[in-house]
Amino acid sequence: MPQTPMPAADLRSLAHYIDSLIALAQEKLHAFGSMAEIAAREKELNRYPVLEGLEEPRQIRVLDEGPASSEALRRAQAAVARGEILFEHAAAGEGTRLMLGPKYFLNLAQDLSLERLAHLMSVEKGEVILPETLAGELACPPQDLLPLALGTRHMLQLAFDLTNLARELGDSPREVLGRQHLLIVVAEEMTARIEKEFYQWHFFGFNPAQVFFMVQESFHGLGLRGGRFFYDTQSPRRLHNHGQMVMQQTMERQLFTLAAAHPRERTYYSRAAVAEWLGRFADKISYNIEDLDYLTGSLDLAGLGLALELGDQGYHMVMEVVANNPLKPQKGGMLAWDPGLSRDVMIESFQLGDIQNRDIRYLNRNFNHYLKPYVSWSRLSQEGLPMPITVKDGFLYFQPVQGDVNFLVDTGFFRRVQMRPIRNMKSPASLPLAVNRMFAQDRQPAFREFVQRCRQGDLQ
Repeated sequence: MPQTPMPAADLRSLAHYIDSLIALAQEKLHAFGSMAEIAAREKELNRYPVLEGLEEPRQIRVLDEGPASSEALRRAQAAVARGEILFEHAAAGEGTRLMLGPKYFLNLAQDLSLERLAHLMSVEKGEVILPETLAGELACPPQDLLPLALGTRHMLQLAFDLTNLARELGDSPREVLGRQHLLIVVAEEMTARIEKEFYQWHFFGFNPAQVFFMVQESFHGLGLRGGRFFYDTQSPRRLHNHGQMVMQQTMERQLFTLAAAHPRERTYYSRAAVAEWLGRFADKISYNIEDLDYLTGSLDLAGLGLALELGDQGYHMVMEVVANNPLKPQKGGMLAWDPGLSRDVMIESFQLGDIQNRDIRYLNRNFNHYLKPYVSWSRLSQEGLPMPITVKDGFLYFQPVQGDVNFLVDTGFFRRVQMRPIRNMKSPASLPLAVNRMFAQDRQPAFREFVQRCRQGDLQ
């Protein structure tokens, strides 16, 4: 693992984590006299240590989705049907740039008109975009979509694809859904509403005892007074990025289920129980709720087949890389060869110094596999992740990233023969694509009927 901007945090508990943040800041930033000075040096403080020495990646595998992959595909299908894959859903995103509320609850049919879409895009772009101009880009007006929130669509698509897989294999859809294990990561302010939704949708056909939840903690920022950092409870609370999500999973009593009759009753699990649970799975797939390709294909069986093969070779993390769009390049995790480590590494965007978006060729799709997930969980519990920083509203926050797990365990990277550009719902500019992808989801054969049966708790 390369030298990092900040050492790892203490993961014994949330209280220890907060205390360690203060100690980390004091250790690394004691020379600064103000938050303004830290903010001015933020890019430098988070910079990847050997940025200038990085080279083009050398170890990208190409995923064969042709006839030669049929054996790997069958293996992936069987693993899913048997319940050997843990599906993790990162759903705590706040959707700040979208200006429409938390991502899980985005309901474009109810929240978005053509006029509002044009307004949001105009504000983002800094020029007037007319509703009639946008109309030609949309497969349908937003209000013609099924009135489903993004998170609801996310869960329905997984249940829908699993049902279709079961039928393809000649298995019982009810039994296949009942074998699955899920981990849903939500934000604190969303929890009660999401819990209620899972009950209303009859857990989307999944076994409630096997649907685990975790409330990703948000944290106040650190203040600086008289040369000393302190945890300022008067500052806004913020999530510490998705890296904190995976670290929090290693703490005591963070995961819970809602298997009781009353919606408010939770059963929490010890670290030992979570370790035993993780030891059952061949792979944990971590989905990002903003991935728009997911809406018509939640089960990437070809990618899973390759990941399982790499797991046989000793890899414990697999990341897919996609092409940056040369016409509209975006920032994101960058894959590069680190000569000092003699391997490819994935480096988060805010660690890239002055590298321009157009110079990033390979982006992380934010769709990660953790083969034998107990291994990466155990390493995380022992070592944690690097702790980069950011200054917002005059307070110091940490922003560890999930992708940095690639420095803890052997990690493989793959791309498809035809590399698609990344398609995530990040900002108003991505909303027309989101409408079109939701329209495509709604038009899947039998999807509307499936939604109705799921709402009634009548999945067969």
